[in-house]
Amino acid sequence: MLAVLFENFLKRKVLAVQEFTHLLAGSFERAFSPPHYVIDTLVQMDIIGFGSLPIVLLTGFFTGAVLALQTYRTLSTFGEVGLLGEVVALSIVRELGPVLTALMVAGRNSSGIASEIGSMLVSEQVDAMRALGTDPLRKLVLPRLFATLLTLPLLTILSDFFGMMGGYLVSSSTVRLSGEEYWVRAYQALTIQDVTQGMLKPFFFGVTIAAVGCYFGLHTTGGTAGVGRSTTQSVVAASVAILVLDFFITKFLIAIRFF
Repeated sequence: MLAVLFENFLKRKVLAVQEFTHLLAGSFERAFSPPHYVIDTLVQMDIIGFGSLPIVLLTGFFTGAVLALQTYRTLSTFGEVGLLGEVVALSIVRELGPVLTALMVAGRNSSGIASEIGSMLVSEQVDAMRALGTDPLRKLVLPRLFATLLTLPLLTILSDFFGMMGGYLVSSSTVRLSGEEYWVRAYQALTIQDVTQGMLKPFFFGVTIAAVGCYFGLHTTGGTAGVGRSTTQSVVAASVAILVLDFFITKFLIAIRFF
């Protein structure tokens, strides 16, 4: 009995991966041919990008502030407090900025995408769309995919800056480092490889956030109760996928000696 249940579980997961891959491949295939719903994309950029700005900036600022506080305790043990700007800059730009920004955007928008599309599905709006000759992948998935892909790197840049500002305020008020010492160290520590790595990840994370939300929305079953399940599942799946992707991207860049 347990073997049968486990086999069915594996079959469902393999089928889910297959359907998700099909959705992603179909979306990229349609991305290079008309029609393109530009207005829908701009609306989604406002919802996903500008709507996520406050929480992203707050997360970035206090992440940098806490990182500076914790790093100061360690560096003071070795008498190297002057390295605080360098440590904060590398940690924020390489890892914490892209990952935490993606997690915040996923928590806010992946759930919203899944609930919106799921509600349209259970109310048969998606079926009506197909009956009128409109492709749901073009109308629903691509605008959200483009919007997330374009806005997440910009949000990451702002999050990185606010994170370093948070570290600076802590270093100047608590550690008594001068602004010149903090910012010069931070600037000298960053290389083009660090910045490239930090800006490369949001593109992968953006695709993941939008695609996961759209997948669970388009596969909603069970009426309004199913919409709630899809919303929860999309946040969990997107968050886990971001962390897994972060590991493999970093591992790949290390393997090719990128940094």
